Amino acid sequence: MGSHHDEYQVQPGKILTRPFFILLFFVLVGLALIAYRFFAGVGAVTGLSDGYPWGIWIAYDVATGTAFACGGYALALLIYIMNRWKYHPLIRSAILTSVFGYCLAGFSVMVDLGRYWNAYGFFMPSRWQGNSVMFEVALCVMSYSTVLIIEFLPAVLYTLEHSKWKWVRESSHWLYARLIPDTDALRNGLTNVSKAAGHLQVRLDKVLIFFIVLGITLPSMHQSSLGSMMIIAGEKLSPLWQTGFLPLLFLINCIFIGYSTVMFESILSSFGFKRAYEVHELSGIARIVPWVAGLWMAIRFGDLIWRNQIPTILTFDKNALFFLLEVLLIGGGAFMMLSRKNRLSPRLLFLSGALLMLGGGLYRFNVYLIGFNPGEGWSYFPSVAEFLITVGIIAIEILGYLTLVKIFPVMPNPKKHFAEEGEEMVEETAGQVAPGGVYAGK
Repeated sequence: MGSHHDEYQVQPGKILTRPFFILLFFVLVGLALIAYRFFAGVGAVTGLSDGYPWGIWIAYDVATGTAFACGGYALALLIYIMNRWKYHPLIRSAILTSVFGYCLAGFSVMVDLGRYWNAYGFFMPSRWQGNSVMFEVALCVMSYSTVLIIEFLPAVLYTLEHSKWKWVRESSHWLYARLIPDTDALRNGLTNVSKAAGHLQVRLDKVLIFFIVLGITLPSMHQSSLGSMMIIAGEKLSPLWQTGFLPLLFLINCIFIGYSTVMFESILSSFGFKRAYEVHELSGIARIVPWVAGLWMAIRFGDLIWRNQIPTILTFDKNALFFLLEVLLIGGGAFMMLSRKNRLSPRLLFLSGALLMLGGGLYRFNVYLIGFNPGEGWSYFPSVAEFLITVGIIAIEILGYLTLVKIFPVMPNPKKHFAEEGEEMVEETAGQVAPGGVYAGK
């Protein structure tokens, strides 16, 4: 992450576009409702109860959202553990997505906490509960969010070091007579900021590998622990999902969702920004997905057969139908990528990524919400305010991503990117690649 700056570029274009203002509207609505929630209490804006203390803020924003944010983790496994450096141009975009996903998951927990004013106790070691799986998840998520920000710092420092500070200089001209009495002092200050950024960049490069190792270790811990948490639910969780393999299933689940998110996000951003598709790298990632998803399915069905729960599927009740939908989405998305021809199609890469994200996310939703039954007399359906707050949080992620890729070098540099893949790309696609590296197929 530290060097290889020429692999990335700032996405050209205006920040203040129509999608920006649409997303900003949903962000403001969500933030207003969050402010009301802290003023009036969690019961005033949610359908939560003693039977269902966790709703969509935990099921989606935390359990599912952190899996969608595992693109950086999944790519790090591929690049730094398996030594596949050809995927390195995709890592900054994946890490930026992970930064928003994890930071907003932590924020969602704060919104969900009934007695949020006691949250300061988390930072007091004397109050730590070392044998609590929830404590481990909270500690790892907070630590991983910090690690992700540090891993993204090289892009920020590079920008500060090489920035011409055009917008600051223009602002200073406008403010000169009002607030800034000495433009020479401002110019010297900006020069010092650039020098400091370059100085810090050199030192960060020397220790970045330590944070990369942490960035691989921490998700392995807390993603499995997210599964461990629901083992505690015991018989309240349907036998279709309640198993001692939950930690392993959650860990493998986050890996194939991470790769799927990279495929989905890369194709979508390339389409939105009118960039060439990174088909060469994505097809390599897509080749791994069926094996990881297949391993997950083998463990899933092996466990159901071992526990004699196959007849439960054949009841075709609500839980069985959601189970079948989950399996169909994951199986369909993975099966699609078994074909080499399909892996070279941006459209099918996008569709496969979307299906796997939906199926993998539904699995987590099933475990945390749909398959959970606290007993007679309890029911839960999210309130409109809960939906809008979740939509607002998703809007923050998208808005932040669209803004930061236009400020910092995050997107793969097509000049460097396609120059390196060159002949290999032509050989693999055998005449199916248009000039500039864009696949010509459907």
